[in-house]
Amino acid sequence: MAEATIKIEGMSCQHCVMRVKKAFETLPGIAGLDVKIGTANVTYDESAIKREDLEAAIEAAGYNVGK
Repeated sequence: MAEATIKIEGMSCQHCVMRVKKAFETLPGIAGLDVKIGTANVTYDESAIKREDLEAAIEAAGYNVGK
């Protein structure tokens, strides 16, 4: 299992948090998830999914991945 902390730009409320959570819930290999305004902490199976896929899910939900 791998862990990633991803900064997320453009989030401002709990609705934003729920959108990002829902985007992650559609992905395979997610073992743990903690989303707060501005940050997602994800535990995932690297054989099922890559960090780039996590970032793509954030962007598909309408937010930007922070640097």
